[in-house]
Amino acid sequence: MKEAEIRRLLAANLLCVFSVVLTAVVPAFFWDGFTVLGTHLTWLCVCSVCVGTLNIILHLVVKPNLTPKRSSFAQKISRFLKCCIYFFISCILFHVITVLYGAPLIESVTETFLFAVLLSTFTTLQCLCMLGPNIQVWIRVFSKNG
Repeated sequence: MKEAEIRRLLAANLLCVFSVVLTAVVPAFFWDGFTVLGTHLTWLCVCSVCVGTLNIILHLVVKPNLTPKRSSFAQKISRFLKCCIYFFISCILFHVITVLYGAPLIESVTETFLFAVLLSTFTTLQCLCMLGPNIQVWIRVFSKNG
């Protein structure tokens, strides 16, 4: 990796950390009685939306995967819909994994699913922004011999 790419990656990750800290501090100024523990469902939603929005904005600004060929509007819509489907599948998978590790299935389904969305936002969304919805690229990046 080039030094400039490492700096951009570091800056992007620092912005993500900064956005998480802001989601714990800023809502308290606008909402009476807001605490991360007391209103944890709202905080999970706000944190997921802020980090997801930041990742998408960084992807649009940095444009890491420029393709040499031009794509049509229909291909862009198809790619976007695939990314949405993959993100939803990752939310379901994280939800199942969280339940298998002992999270309550029936009593706290909202909390568990919002936690899964937060995990997907931090992991899958960044990979979707960088790699796109191409399964072969994902396998090549995340496999042992890739």
